[in-house]
Amino acid sequence: MIRRRYGLIGFILKSLPLFTMVLFGSVVSPSLFMSGAQADQGYPYEGMVVMKTEKSFKALADDLTDSIKANKMGLVTRASASGGAAKAGITIPGNMVVGVYRNDFARRMLTASIPAGIEAPIRFYLTESSDGTSVLTYRKPTAVFAPYNSADLDVMAKELDGIFEAIAKGATQ
Repeated sequence: MIRRRYGLIGFILKSLPLFTMVLFGSVVSPSLFMSGAQADQGYPYEGMVVMKTEKSFKALADDLTDSIKANKMGLVTRASASGGAAKAGITIPGNMVVGVYRNDFARRMLTASIPAGIEAPIRFYLTESSDGTSVLTYRKPTAVFAPYNSADLDVMAKELDGIFEAIAKGATQ
């Protein structure tokens, strides 16, 4: 027992970090550290781009695939909880994560920073809205690579920002 070993004052001092976390955790919201749009939408990271469309989920998925190819990038990964649920006979709103990258960028990234390799491929997230429309979300590559503090990564990420913006526009228009 902490109280028996340290007495009441020791117990209070030992409990202070937990008390502080509980007190401030309920008073200070993480949304205070994000921009208003991000906090309202529940995104914990800076650099999120959210594009609402009038397209159906399937149309957006198809158009994203076409736009990735048109912008000479590779569709590296694709995962869909709604697709998996459908195989089990369960219907949930459409969602899909699509990883996009290209080998020349991978080589440049790894030359600049081996730890940054965990960030590739960079993802697009497609979600289906209750009204049948869909949303495309991605994090700007400059935001993805910023924590690595590498000038070479920063240059590459700016190039990727333009490509990812073009892919997103191509998919959503």
